[in-house]
Amino acid sequence: MPDVHLIDHPLVQHKLTLMRRKDASTNSFRRLVGEISMLMAYEVLRDMPTQEIDVETPLEHTTGHVIDGKKLVFVSILRAGTGILDGMLEVVPGARVGHVGLYRDPKTLVAVEYYFKMPGDLDERDVVVVDPMLATGHSAIAAVDRLKECRPKSIKFVCLLTCPEGIAAMRAAHPDVPIYTAAIDRCLDEHGYILPGLGDAGDRIFGTK
Repeated sequence: MPDVHLIDHPLVQHKLTLMRRKDASTNSFRRLVGEISMLMAYEVLRDMPTQEIDVETPLEHTTGHVIDGKKLVFVSILRAGTGILDGMLEVVPGARVGHVGLYRDPKTLVAVEYYFKMPGDLDERDVVVVDPMLATGHSAIAAVDRLKECRPKSIKFVCLLTCPEGIAAMRAAHPDVPIYTAAIDRCLDEHGYILPGLGDAGDRIFGTK
């Protein structure tokens, strides 16, 4: 599928498998989300621009390459996106952070916005949207809809899990936004949950029901 990047590194798959276990504690699940997010960041940010700078080593002068973390924005879809956000910030601590608050109407499954806060000058920044699940696609689509109003330089979407229905919805609404995921699961159930999935990521991260 064009612009759908499956991150199948053995370490990523190992940690995802541990997260799927229903008996994983809140503490271990939260820790694994952070770890897998750091690992995924390497692939998601592979094409991040760098600039050359002079460096003085203990032996001589040389040149090296650095990123400008301030030009990168991680946008967390609340609340579950916070888990991935924390891991990504461990890798790029200088990145700016935006938040989109959305909840899923239990009857219509449509995403309803209740919060939107972004750094300034988004037109000069690359955006990485993070949310553990791309299921029906409603939340991801709504978040990207709002972000595009701010005209960022680029947008990527990162999730732990997705499914054919979620990919199809996202591709139809935003074919220009690449998707990065650790797994493409079988399907959605009648309640809009991914199967086999890993349950409700937000509840498992925060220990709620």
